[in-house]
Amino acid sequence: MRKVGIGIIGCGVISTAYLKAAQRFPVLDIKALADMRSDAAERQGAAFSLPAMRVDQLLKRDDVEIVVNLTVPLAHTDVSLAVLNAGKHVHSEKPLGIDVVEARKVMELAAQKNLRVGCAPDTFLGGGHQTARKLIDDGAIGTPVAGSAFFGCPGHERWHPAPGFYYLRGGGPMLDMGPYYITDLVQLLGPVASVMGSTARPRSERLVTSQPMNGTLIPVEVQTHVAGTLEFESGAVVSVTMSFDVPKHRHAPIEIYGDKGSMLVPDPNRFGGEVQVAKTGGEWETVPLTHGHVDGEFRSIGVADMATAILNDRPHRASGALAFHVLEVMEAFQTSANEGRRVRIESRVERPAMLPVGRDTGQID
Repeated sequence: MRKVGIGIIGCGVISTAYLKAAQRFPVLDIKALADMRSDAAERQGAAFSLPAMRVDQLLKRDDVEIVVNLTVPLAHTDVSLAVLNAGKHVHSEKPLGIDVVEARKVMELAAQKNLRVGCAPDTFLGGGHQTARKLIDDGAIGTPVAGSAFFGCPGHERWHPAPGFYYLRGGGPMLDMGPYYITDLVQLLGPVASVMGSTARPRSERLVTSQPMNGTLIPVEVQTHVAGTLEFESGAVVSVTMSFDVPKHRHAPIEIYGDKGSMLVPDPNRFGGEVQVAKTGGEWETVPLTHGHVDGEFRSIGVADMATAILNDRPHRASGALAFHVLEVMEAFQTSANEGRRVRIESRVERPAMLPVGRDTGQID
């Protein structure tokens, strides 16, 4: 199989996970790293034996076909547009843009240039979530009618070395963690038809307790508790909570309720995890996983799927269209809360194709 040349822009915390995971996919050939902070690029370049360079230099390389955009959310759109204008496919960290208006610019430019857009999260391609998808498609719980999705923590200022961006425009629990949950729900249940939401921001400042900023107060510009209801085109209704204001909880990440049983779906911020099913009146039973990519981090699987899709001339799964739909859904929570109404979702997207059963680690098609 021919390898596909990859460049990475953005050498912050998440880049380590991508660089380690990329080594597990033979189709990916990382060519170069870049960051607006030259020291960050040089540090990661040294750690992974890769050349570090300026962003403009990376975009001029003929051996780079896909650029992975790992910048902070506020920079996602500008960097993705620059990549597309350089004639390269782009795979962005989530969200695709800080709002639908910004994200639409990326999708329209890509269409004009006949280039591909991919976007995280790609965790739904992990074995835990692909197994859940297969079970639903096989009728293990009957027709899905309802569900719940819950993420809650006290905030990322406890562990992240530079947590300020989580609380600025483009951050918050919905845009940060919501993509994992809502993307997984869309691949399980199909597109969302409408949203009703409520939000809260109990604090205007946060105290950082991680190093090196321990003791620093950071401003909070976004709502830090978001809750509401997703109404799916299929008729399923799912309650959603995403919060940075929860000290501790005992909710399962995702539960799906069908007319013949219920399912516990593992953490959508992870690739593996247990899938459990309980038939009506029965007990919870763990179901053997039908798919691979479960042991550890695979945060380049979406890039690997895009690269394989380019070589095999097929749609890629962690697509810009999927990310755009999810972004519109997430944005609708705040619109609903502000305006006190149900918000209709205009975009539609097909559920991405399920990965083939029985593939080894690193294999896609």
